[in-house]
Amino acid sequence: MKILIVEDEPKTGGYLKKGFTESGYIVDLSQDGVDGLYQATSNDYDLIILDIMLPKLNGWQILQTIRGSQLGTPIIMLSAKDQVEDKVKGLELGANDYVVKPFAFVELLARVKNALRHQIGHTKTETSLSIADLSLDLLKRTVRRGGDTISLTAKEFSLLELFLNKKGEVLSRTLIASTIWDMNFDSDTNVIDVAVKRLRAKIDKPYPIKLIHTVRGMGYKLEELTA
Repeated sequence: MKILIVEDEPKTGGYLKKGFTESGYIVDLSQDGVDGLYQATSNDYDLIILDIMLPKLNGWQILQTIRGSQLGTPIIMLSAKDQVEDKVKGLELGANDYVVKPFAFVELLARVKNALRHQIGHTKTETSLSIADLSLDLLKRTVRRGGDTISLTAKEFSLLELFLNKKGEVLSRTLIASTIWDMNFDSDTNVIDVAVKRLRAKIDKPYPIKLIHTVRGMGYKLEELTA
């Protein structure tokens, strides 16, 4: 799942991005209001964490614009403004939740999961992805194959989620690098190949039917091949 964080304070923004990335989410960080609004309305996010006191455009204006455009992405306001009227204003403008700084990351993470759970129930979006005897639970963040529970790192989970969302499609190393690692692919490095190798070792190697396939000169794809 993909989260946009709009936060101008570098230390807080970096802390949030690191925490949610380690928790298995794909995270974009925007550090001013204009860019935050552009990212929110130009890309497809599952949830937005929005500060209020931002340069160029404040969080109230961003929230009003997003809701005015009928965009239903869940939004959690994260602000040092702790007055009751601020919280009420945020909720009345269309925020799904309001968290006051300073905050405990574990509480914010729980609120994010709760907002996503409600959104999934509302939109009837799939909560699990599968192919053959492999399944991935997006809410419990678990992976099973052939009755076995498979332990993945946060990055491995995100990589498998990407493969499952793009079943049968060839994914280039550039696409994988930009989506999962938020970086430009450097052909001199083998970070993508190493990551795919590690994922294969866990979800493919112990099983007779292989699901991740190398497409020479192009990338990788997840597919159940039939004889």
